[in-house]
Amino acid sequence: MRAKSGFTLVEILIVVVILGILAAIVIPQFTEASTEAKTSSLCTDLQTMRSQIELYKIQHNDNLPGSGTAAFDAALTGQTDIAGAAGTDYGPYMQKIPTNQFNDLSTVQIEAGTTNLGGGSHGWHFDSTTGDFHADDDAHIGL
Repeated sequence: MRAKSGFTLVEILIVVVILGILAAIVIPQFTEASTEAKTSSLCTDLQTMRSQIELYKIQHNDNLPGSGTAAFDAALTGQTDIAGAAGTDYGPYMQKIPTNQFNDLSTVQIEAGTTNLGGGSHGWHFDSTTGDFHADDDAHIGL
């Protein structure tokens, strides 16, 4: 008589329990790595935008983008003259406004003062009086 080969139900259950324990340990680490990568990307985008805003300001007689005749987006993604109007002297400074990794928005809220920071209704916040540029989501407002 031949002996039947195969796994018993107890052996299969033990393997499933071990795989469940491993998954419970490994999956949170991937989630944390994803958040760290998004934060790093956000910091890089902020640094890039801030440096391009400063370059614009230097080349336009200390005027901030959007404070002249061109809107903020158009001022940074298009070409302007020294007064900030459409022209061919300077720019473009950016190919496009980057997307905030945490709320998937690339819109910029332009306001004077910093009282309305956060909320996540826009990708970014630009203070038209000081030139400060921040992420517009509550978790990363200090960056």
